[in-house]
Amino acid sequence: MANIDLARIGNNTLKSETGETVELKSLWNDQPVVLFFLRRFGCQICRWMASEISKLEPDLKASGVSLVGVGPEEFGLQEFKEGGFFKGAIFVDEKKKCYKDLGFKRYTALSVVPAALGKKVRDISSKANAAESGGMLIVNKGGEKVLLHFIQDSPGDMLPLEEISKAVGISATVQAGQKPVCNDDVCTR
Repeated sequence: MANIDLARIGNNTLKSETGETVELKSLWNDQPVVLFFLRRFGCQICRWMASEISKLEPDLKASGVSLVGVGPEEFGLQEFKEGGFFKGAIFVDEKKKCYKDLGFKRYTALSVVPAALGKKVRDISSKANAAESGGMLIVNKGGEKVLLHFIQDSPGDMLPLEEISKAVGISATVQAGQKPVCNDDVCTR
């Protein structure tokens, strides 16, 4: 696990769903928090991951653990919320400072190509813009300790739900769903 300076990263700001600016550390001041960093709100795989992680929300809530989703931009946020893909609070890291400070990679069309096959290669290669990778940060109450830090190696990487539960010390009896195949350009925007 990389050495994460929570005091420094905690000063980064996020924008809430209501437009309010909050410091990241405010999310862990009063309770442990599971921070899920999405690549894109419009990405089919990210939506599936959000739905999967949301299966833990009742157990997390019952144990006093907050579930928070963070996206790198507002594009696709409204549709994401309307689709009910995520059961926690949602924030936007407009400056992408948290993504950078947590070591999340920046994917470009060329860096994603080896992970893609067939039509996906053509679709992704036609995109010139870069996308952030995602991951997860789990912090204890008060922010003294990182309980888990996960960085995606490729766009479809996700932690097993059991590892998330174990990191926060809860027992959850949820079952992972079937992972979708991203076969259109929604995953790359």
